[in-house]
Amino acid sequence: MRTFYPEIEPYETGMLDVGDGQTLYWEASGNPNGKPAVYLHGGPGGASSAAQRRVFDPEKYRIILFDQRGCGNSTPHASAVEADLATNTTWHLVADLETLREHLGIERWLVCGGSWGSTLGLAYAETHPAAVTELVMRGIFTLRPVELDWFYEGGAAAIYPDLWEAFIAPVPVEERTHLIEAYGRLLNDPDRFVRERAGVAWSTWESSTITLLQEPEKIAHFTEPSFAVAFARIENHFFRNGGWFEPNQLIRDAGKLAEIPGVIIQGRYDMCTPAFTAWDLHKNWPEAEFHLIPDAGHAFDQPGILDAIITATDRFAA
Repeated sequence: MRTFYPEIEPYETGMLDVGDGQTLYWEASGNPNGKPAVYLHGGPGGASSAAQRRVFDPEKYRIILFDQRGCGNSTPHASAVEADLATNTTWHLVADLETLREHLGIERWLVCGGSWGSTLGLAYAETHPAAVTELVMRGIFTLRPVELDWFYEGGAAAIYPDLWEAFIAPVPVEERTHLIEAYGRLLNDPDRFVRERAGVAWSTWESSTITLLQEPEKIAHFTEPSFAVAFARIENHFFRNGGWFEPNQLIRDAGKLAEIPGVIIQGRYDMCTPAFTAWDLHKNWPEAEFHLIPDAGHAFDQPGILDAIITATDRFAA
């Protein structure tokens, strides 16, 4: 079973002004003359990580990572209540990807990502198919109301009733009929204590449910207050606006991907982005390989998920 390539460091980093007062951190690692590939982190608002470099053969790939608007090392950081999210939308991020590709002088690249990264990858590829050589998508998420209701409005509480109690705790009882909207108010409250309590509760819920067994280090990373508030504010902002998508848009338009070699990877026991969305994408994009991993949840570093991702990137390296 395939596992991570050895740790590597970037050979180049930069800050890219993409307008709207936003500056994005980006980095390049691996082989400067290799096949270009970009990894799209999750969230939205999750930021890039060193592990994401390691799903590509560093001798064969020019590996691009970047932090999307408002998170990671990009500025301004969304943990500050004064950080305006009005220009942080799916379509701004799709445009940012094109700006980054052109800035780096890349004609076409492989696009890899999971969770929200799959959302952004699908939106980007359906908008700019000529710029994409291959797609490797994991933990498929398309921001349809049924997906958001499952994880943030009570569906997954049937599996995690104990964790659900902690998730709803910051929300006044009278506001629990629409938790995404209620959290929108809490995460933008001028009181720092209110924002941080809500951000940590939101991020604890997500980080505690993305693996089959809880991983304390992962939860600790997600719940560091600055990270948690930015992560939760950006996610909640996107969810309250439905990703700025038309109904079922990414599944509906999957036919635009027919000429792009692709791989869909999904954990059978993914509680965060349940398998029905990956299945719907598979039916509308039958040209792509489909892998339903029988003993995996949501996170990309689980053995079966990781093996499928690296098997795909190794094959596409040629």
